[in-house]
Amino acid sequence: MIVWVNGAFGAGKTTTARELIELIPNSTLFDPEVIGGTLPHLLPPKHLVEVGDFQDLPIWRRLVIDTAAGLLAELGGVLVVPMTLLRQEYRDEIFGGLAARRIPVHHVLLAPAETILRERIATRETPPDLPDGEIRVRQWSYDHIEPYRAALAAWLTADAHLVDTSDLTPYESAVRIAEGVRTGGVPACDIVQTPEPTAETLAAGVLLFDERDRVLLVDPTYKAGWEFPGGVVEPGEAPARAGLREVAEETGIQLDAVPRLLVVDWERPVPPRYGGLRFLFDGGRLAAADAGRVVLPGPELRGWRFVTEQEAADLLPPVRYERLRWALRARERGAALYLEAGVPVG
Repeated sequence: MIVWVNGAFGAGKTTTARELIELIPNSTLFDPEVIGGTLPHLLPPKHLVEVGDFQDLPIWRRLVIDTAAGLLAELGGVLVVPMTLLRQEYRDEIFGGLAARRIPVHHVLLAPAETILRERIATRETPPDLPDGEIRVRQWSYDHIEPYRAALAAWLTADAHLVDTSDLTPYESAVRIAEGVRTGGVPACDIVQTPEPTAETLAAGVLLFDERDRVLLVDPTYKAGWEFPGGVVEPGEAPARAGLREVAEETGIQLDAVPRLLVVDWERPVPPRYGGLRFLFDGGRLAAADAGRVVLPGPELRGWRFVTEQEAADLLPPVRYERLRWALRARERGAALYLEAGVPVG
């Protein structure tokens, strides 16, 4: 399992994690900053200057997942990971990827009062060989206080077990975390464990509309970005029937009729993803009473909303948005479309 120690820059994650591995038997420290430090040796400089933070690089997030899984396969036991995660979509991608490998994550947030956090940043030691290191490191930490506040207000305290470290030493904080993990006071994150595909997959989604013709999207806990209700078609299952099953499982809505096909989209394999065929069906317009009775399964989905096509562009990953865009055109025209990587063909 993994104990992920989150918190703002200057919260004391690394020092607490070092104390924690002394308290949890058979535990190992894994600092993902190491991966960030190796990327300048792996990627072209031009690629790196386009991002302001290593976390914004998909390769960094994939390597964190793969390295953590590899360390646990090699060493077993518990991995203690001190790393700031302020963007929920990155949390979903990393924790979801670990869950897909059957690795539970216990998420802890070190949360000193902001006045204490600023005081720690002001007195933080910096590497002596780093040019302008003191100014740069401290300013970096100060600049991330506002995103930290925003994450606290939006999702972080609801997802992680909060430990107020205002009056605690790193050792005292580690004792509380170790005790919480041992007794269950710090439970594993409740994420559906979706096995990673080993070949191309067949998936079916269903578009459901409200009385204003807005489309229903759902927010998975185990991957970044919003989605349509739907999922992978099981062996021997018809795609339309799979869509009906997934809608019932994910939203509690029982559709009476087999939905009409809107698009078939061939999703290009982009390693490490395998791609495959994606079906989108028209589930029709929901009555206001039905739309208000959407019920989500806790471990799999955290939210839902009806959105316009324009709003969907800001929520869906580009490939899913293109699929939606053409599905809406097919619905208007009354004729199904065949797509390849989101582009109509034929």
